[in-house]
Formats: sequence, C-alpha cells, structure tokens
Amino acid sequence: MNLLITGGAGYIGSHVVLAALDQGCHVTVFDNLSTGVEQNINDKTRFVFGSISSKNELLKLFKNNKYDAVIHLAGSKAAGDSMLNPLKYAEDNIMHGLNLINSCVEHGVKIFIFSSSAAVYGKPQYIPIDETHPLKPYNYYGYTKLVIEENLKWFSMLKKIQFASLRYFNAAGYDINNRINGIEINPQNLIPIVMETAIGKRKKVKIYGNDYKTLDGTGVRDYVHVNDLAKAHLNAIDYILKNKKDLTINLGTETGYSVLEIINKTMHKSNKIIGYDFKNRRVGDSDVLISKSSLAKELINWEATYSDLDTIISSTWQVYQKKLCL
Repeated sequence: MNLLITGGAGYIGSHVVLAALDQGCHVTVFDNLSTGVEQNINDKTRFVFGSISSKNELLKLFKNNKYDAVIHLAGSKAAGDSMLNPLKYAEDNIMHGLNLINSCVEHGVKIFIFSSSAAVYGKPQYIPIDETHPLKPYNYYGYTKLVIEENLKWFSMLKKIQFASLRYFNAAGYDINNRINGIEINPQNLIPIVMETAIGKRKKVKIYGNDYKTLDGTGVRDYVHVNDLAKAHLNAIDYILKNKKDLTINLGTETGYSVLEIINKTMHKSNKIIGYDFKNRRVGDSDVLISKSSLAKELINWEATYSDLDTIISSTWQVYQKKLCL
C-alpha cells in the first residue's frame, strides 16, 4: 500500500509512519518541519518538504504519485493557543485541511484518515464520552476539527472519498522499541511539560486547579499511548477497504489519571524531584474527561495495549533522560 502521511515528522506522525512501515507500506512523509522534528524522519520513507497551505506544492506532490490512502496529521493543536490566535487555526486546520482534501479528490485518492480530537465534544454532559455525545466544542481548536469532520461527510457523499475521523483523547508515551528520539518542540501537553521539568528545562509544573471533584483535586484525563494510536490508523484503513464505509470513532482507554498521578509516577520512574505550583483553573477545563472506546474495538478490532500509566511514563522518560547528557 502506498501511503501519504502529512505531518509525518511530528510526534504522532512519526509513530504512525513506524506502524505503516511495520506493515510493509510504502510511505511518503509531507511536512514543513514547523513543529516536526527532522531527526524523526525515517530513512525508509520518501520525505517531501512542503506545506498543505500551498496548492502548487500539493499539485507537485500528487502529480506523479498515486496514493492508496492519505493520513492527515498536519496542523496546529494547542487548545489554549487557539483561543488567542483563532485566525492561525482557521488557516492551518480548516483552510489548509480543505486544500488537502480537495487535492485528494482531484487525484483520485479513495481513503482519507483524519486526526481528529475529543475536543469536538466540548464540556462533557456525561462520562464516559461516547461517539453519540453532543458536539459542542468549547475551544476554537475543537471547532476546527469538527469543521473538517463535517466537510469530510459532504465530500464522502458528493465526491466518493471515504474517510475515518479518529477522535483522540490524550496522546502520550513514546515508541516502546525506542525508535523515536526527537522530542516535541514547545509542548503544550502535561506529560512533556512534566518531563521537561524533570530534566531541568523548566523550574516547575503549573497545575491549573486543585479543587476539582476528583480524588486528589486535580483534573483527570484519559491518556492513550501513541503506539496504540498509530495502530488505529492502519486498522481504520483496513476497515474502509473491507467495508466501504466511513468511520468515526473515539480512541481512548476508558481509564483516567490525574495531574498529580502523572507527576508522582514520573518522579518514581525518573528518580527526580518535580516541583509544581497550583494556579487558578482555566476557563472550560473539566473535572474528568474519559472516553468510551468500545466502538473502536467492535469496528476495527482495536485495543489500547500499551496505554497503562507505567508504560506511558517509562517510554517517555527513556527519551527525555537522554537530553540530560547533552
């Protein structure tokens, strides 16, 4: 199978590339390296430097190559930043995403796998969150993901391109076989921030709120190992090939860990003291966000094999501790 992976040098993208190569796929990585890491570009892939913002670059990318499927992982992903810079997210995620979808249609791509997010649900009306939960994003990032999901439904109906919208909860961990070593640039998520504190790059972790309705007062989230996420993309392609149907599923573990549990587990694994300060809650943050992911198991035979907290933290620390020696 010939795959195009946009954002394939990024954190999730580089792991999806590995999963595709492990299955014998031919992979083209298309990335402008704005947040991707050159170190993570696998030498078994064809790498094309470029951006989905450029119709000319997309034309060159598709002109002499036939792709069986496109996995779209390029875009901006910080929820807080999206509220400060909505135009950037409108361009990166919506306008440029539509550029890519249109190029796929024009060049006969039949399968489109979209990196969506649990942010499309907004504030949970019930826990765990399943795929029938109301779609009311409370940050602009979530809105951009929902816009692309809705457009994919229309393109599927009108242009016969089939899609999977994979609604990630919190991607975490690093390749369990230690094949990815480039860390994220300017991370916004909790676990890499905790790791940067452990190696001394940050002084303390900021914890936004300690009065949530949870056991230790800090927010609880559903973390899914990136190796598990990566496998789901290939399973989704297989599902579409076999069933000729579109797909929208959650990818999570149905288990939650609090901010303090993450910090304490990292201190245990790293043998480092990690300081933290409590700050005021951020607008829109929920007490608990946990997925219901039984549909993924039913439809694409997917399970979160590596998503226990011990594996998530251990696999991440094995990458970050190398930075202590640099």
